[in-house]
Amino acid sequence: LACKKYKVDLVGGDTSSSMSGLFISITVIGRANKKDITYRNGAEINDLIFVSGDLGAAYMGLLLLKREKEVFKDNPSIQPELVGHDYILERQLKPEARTNIVSHLKEINIKPTAMIDISDGLASEIIHICSDSKKGCCLYEEKLPIDECTIMMAEEFKIDPAIAALSGGEDYELLFTILPSDKNKIDRHPDISIIGEILDANLDVKLYTKGGNYHDII
Repeated sequence: LACKKYKVDLVGGDTSSSMSGLFISITVIGRANKKDITYRNGAEINDLIFVSGDLGAAYMGLLLLKREKEVFKDNPSIQPELVGHDYILERQLKPEARTNIVSHLKEINIKPTAMIDISDGLASEIIHICSDSKKGCCLYEEKLPIDECTIMMAEEFKIDPAIAALSGGEDYELLFTILPSDKNKIDRHPDISIIGEILDANLDVKLYTKGGNYHDII
């Protein structure tokens, strides 16, 4: 289904036995015009930091699945309580490639100065951009896009939703920086949020909390 949607050909494959489950190994090969490629190392001071979609849902979906699995292992007669949690479960089990965001940015004539996908968590990925660009940054906790379903499940697990967004991972959203002059082109897009700004390297990578404090992102 994913190959059909994204027009990808799946060619060949290696099959071998395993004593402990199923393993899938895939190498992706693609092609792009050099002028269209955005790397991690292009962020400049005063660039604005944006992210697509919302964050933390995949992690909360994983925690829910792990919890229900343990309950089932203890008592197989009890069915998993998954009703009403479709969104966070799909975010964990069926992530979508955000090619639509790339297409939209091209349509409105914005080429990000730096970009990375969020696979290991927002904190890890912004550190990659800052490190490769030799810059610092400040993210604002109150601007982190977190879905209501994620917040409710985080509260059930007694986890700060911001921690899920920063460190959960597997969201596969796009984290990118743009020139301040491009902000008005993207301001009102419902699926893109501004979350911070690029600063001088000596200011490190910081999170400005809702309580008005600065914390290092490590």
